[in-house]
Amino acid sequence: MFRLPLKSLMSRPPAAVAAELLPGELPVHGGPDVLGVPRVDFSTNANPLPPPAAVLQALAGADRCRYPEPGYHRLREHLAALTGCQPSQVLPSAGSAEAIRRLSLLAQLQGRRQVWLPEPGYADYRAAAQALGLLVRGWTTPDELLQGLWDEPAACLVWITEPHNPSGGSLPASFWAELGDLLARRDHWLALDRAYEPLRLRGACGLPAALAARAWQLWSPNKALGQCGVRAGWLQAPAGEALLARAAGALAPSWVLSAEGVALLQVFHDAAVQDWLDSARHTLRRWQADQHARLGALGWHWQPGSVTPFALARPPLPAHRLGAVLAGLRAQGLKLRDATSMGLPGWVRLSAQSPAAVDELVRAWPGLAGESDAAAGPAPQPTTF
Repeated sequence: MFRLPLKSLMSRPPAAVAAELLPGELPVHGGPDVLGVPRVDFSTNANPLPPPAAVLQALAGADRCRYPEPGYHRLREHLAALTGCQPSQVLPSAGSAEAIRRLSLLAQLQGRRQVWLPEPGYADYRAAAQALGLLVRGWTTPDELLQGLWDEPAACLVWITEPHNPSGGSLPASFWAELGDLLARRDHWLALDRAYEPLRLRGACGLPAALAARAWQLWSPNKALGQCGVRAGWLQAPAGEALLARAAGALAPSWVLSAEGVALLQVFHDAAVQDWLDSARHTLRRWQADQHARLGALGWHWQPGSVTPFALARPPLPAHRLGAVLAGLRAQGLKLRDATSMGLPGWVRLSAQSPAAVDELVRAWPGLAGESDAAAGPAPQPTTF
């Protein structure tokens, strides 16, 4: 990390300053790309099932002719009542990506100069920190994070994705207990990205309610509902931090949430939608088991421990060949998420898709990858959570 003197910044052309301070490229994501919408998309973490009628009706009924109520008071009261917090803690956001940028800026304005983030992990944590000139500290195991935070005297912003992206793993209750003890003695901010909690397929989150109440929490149910194009979520501020909540709210642009976003969040907790989501999780468990078995029969190695519909896999070919094979699949309309940009060369992230989609991948794979290649070597574990 570096910082230019203020006088130097003021004396130079803005474009030159931006080129030095900002990353050169946008973070890599799954889903649509410059080639358009993939016909068969294993690269996105969104729920692949058709959304429930209640959600479609709510979106169709959104009033696009008028601005939403700028304070989102009714929505905030609605979400607060359902999640057990105060309306003042509920801060609507244009999805998690916007909330990540806003919370990172708030951390900087409050004097935090370091950001701890999971590696591998969601690229926007790093992008937001680097855009603000903050020092980035990556952590790859829970023990590494705990030790690093004990050793760090300066107050930091600490990101944890629970369940984790890209591995789909979930941290144990023992980790949360140790982290809670640490945070009682250090002035770090805990930021929990809960985007994939509604898509948890097995087990329960071990996060204690008391620790969750002390953390910043990001919620974005559009992924669980298969409506990623509706940029909608909320940032839940820590309990008892009214001034910080107001400061985070003040950093949001006017009408940060569209009419469609309001409609999506209003209906998310409805019984009909939650019943549909429960049924969807059952279907996704079956699809994932079928997918893992069929690709495993082709020599793919799956990273164990995923509790979500997506997981990391190591195809049976050398890492240097993976990019070309994935490009060949993309040319046929199939997209997988190359994990190289996450620091995992040779690995891919795959979401659970229908048996028909897996049929296409199984048919296309041998023609592009050839026979299983012993030169691929052993599949090291990319992460422990």
